[in-house]
Amino acid sequence: MMKLEIFDPAMCCSTGVCGPSIDSNLLRVSTVVNVLNKKGIPVKRYNLSEEPLEFVNNIEVNKILKSQGVKALPLTLLNDEIVKSGSYPTNKEFSEWLGIKEFELSTRRIKRPNNSCGGNAGCC
Repeated sequence: MMKLEIFDPAMCCSTGVCGPSIDSNLLRVSTVVNVLNKKGIPVKRYNLSEEPLEFVNNIEVNKILKSQGVKALPLTLLNDEIVKSGSYPTNKEFSEWLGIKEFELSTRRIKRPNNSCGGNAGCC
């Protein structure tokens, strides 16, 4: 089973909807993590301000923080190896790493009209 972990910088929340403005990238990552967890692909996120021991106890994370400092955050680890540093993964990266289709990472689904074309389906 894949092991995916994200080590976030210190922040008040990981959703992107706290504070004076919404961080759309954090909101996207939070959505992807929720979708993956619902699909049975566990993703762990650690916030530096809330779980500093996770950063200290992980050898790879600790090593990169000592050499690069907090500018290396966020860090993404796949099976205990750093696969991305300094920014969050794109949906394309998530899909490639985990072997799922990119469209599956969104909670938005396109509704298609039924094939009958009866009524006001707009397909005739």
